[in-house]
Amino acid sequence: MMRRLALSLLLLPLVAGCGLKPLYAGGASGTVATSLAAISVAPIPERSGWLMRNALIDRLGGEQKNAPYRLEVDLDDDISGFGIRGDRSVTRERRTLRARYRLVQASSGLVLLDATAGSDAGIDVVSSPYATVAAEQTALERLSKVVADQIVARLALYASSRPIGQ
Repeated sequence: MMRRLALSLLLLPLVAGCGLKPLYAGGASGTVATSLAAISVAPIPERSGWLMRNALIDRLGGEQKNAPYRLEVDLDDDISGFGIRGDRSVTRERRTLRARYRLVQASSGLVLLDATAGSDAGIDVVSSPYATVAAEQTALERLSKVVADQIVARLALYASSRPIGQ
């Protein structure tokens, strides 16, 4: 036990010199936060798009008017059934939400980042159609938040290596 403690104390200075730095260093005035604040989110069609746009706006720090950069998102929302019973009724569904997103410089139309994000959720199909529809909607709300988190994390990584606006 003492040997492990001594070894970990000896290795501690090496961790400090590894070059890791916090992504959001500097708080609200840091490079990443100010870069994310310079992005507006283009409208996204349908209910899934409305949920995704609101989740992205929340994570980017609010809706920006006339921002120098625009985030364009194309969604693919799919529900597929599996877990088929003998009477051919579905017992389980998978809801998949995939997003292709592009960070575009508003003035020139130059695409700075083009990537994808996605997630899926399993849904039990029960005898009540209302309960199944409610579960599908809840899954969409959760998936919108998960995919929005992925997109903003990727934008933050991009901004940390190449600050948006420079």
